[in-house]
Amino acid sequence: MTATLDPATAPSVVPVAARRGIARRTIGMVLLIATTVIAVPLSLAVGAKPIPLGPVVEALLSYDPTDTDHLVVRELRLPRTIVGLFVGSALGVAGALMQAVTRNPLADPGILGVNAGASFAVVIGIWAFGTTSVDDLVWFALVGAAITSVVVYALGSIGRAGATPVRLALAGAALSALLFALTRAVTLLDTATLDQFRFWAVGSLSGRDADIAWSVAPFIVVGLVMAVGVSRSLNAIGLGDDAAAALGVKVHLTRGVSGIAIMLLCGAAVAAVGPIGFVGLVLPHAARALFGPDQRWLVPACAFGGAAFLLLCDTAGRVIARPSEVQVGIMTAAIGGPAFVILVRRMRMVRL
Repeated sequence: MTATLDPATAPSVVPVAARRGIARRTIGMVLLIATTVIAVPLSLAVGAKPIPLGPVVEALLSYDPTDTDHLVVRELRLPRTIVGLFVGSALGVAGALMQAVTRNPLADPGILGVNAGASFAVVIGIWAFGTTSVDDLVWFALVGAAITSVVVYALGSIGRAGATPVRLALAGAALSALLFALTRAVTLLDTATLDQFRFWAVGSLSGRDADIAWSVAPFIVVGLVMAVGVSRSLNAIGLGDDAAAALGVKVHLTRGVSGIAIMLLCGAAVAAVGPIGFVGLVLPHAARALFGPDQRWLVPACAFGGAAFLLLCDTAGRVIARPSEVQVGIMTAAIGGPAFVILVRRMRMVRL
């Protein structure tokens, strides 16, 4: 016997399912925000010199410059934590945007060459113009990220097939290799440039002060706002350009705004801490597995998830090799690589 759907009950099925989905996503978002909130005091308390939470709170609320614990918290770990929050959010959201715009599950700022372009522009700024201030280098990083994005898209679009996900990934990988070689060549030719550039090259939050955080914050905030603004249109683009246009979405405008947001987020992040991989690749997949493909949920999920992930990786890097530290760029690769393999093998890839 074939079961039939009672028309009288049909209208109530969808709203109930929708409410359950919203409730599940809301609980997931609350847990993600809670994880980010927990990561902040951990970042302030854990390190080569462990500091109990009591003195950490005192350092924030009643700062005493003669207290060594207060000095460590306020002068070293608080700026480092703020930079980590900004950069983690930027990289996570940039990865989500790139995967949505290109409809490529392998897209991230590292694989598509954006980080390499920003890094090469930074080394040119140091070598050719003698620039060392982050306030100035952030502009080099933004220009490098923008030019690289355009070149990768142009290379991937050559031919009748257009910009397919595979061709974009290949173009990004090839351009990354070229820019990496050029960056190494410049730093090897000029040891002074090498000394300055290696400050960024490994991808580290160590030694980042409050000035760096406030220098890159405006670019990252604007990029995040733009990402939220195009999230609804990106849902339509996920159905295909023709379907999106039929739904009234301005495809080229959405891609342009998304590209500017990616440039701002990646350029500011690289200028602040250097190239850091796997955050923009892994976080969107993990968020998509929890929240589904809706960009209106993915963008905030990647913002909070990226911030928590980067802070937790940085905190772990301070304790696993005491008294030395493992740079956060190495930690994200060590944790993000296996996590990505697990996501791919154990979870069904959610369609973009």
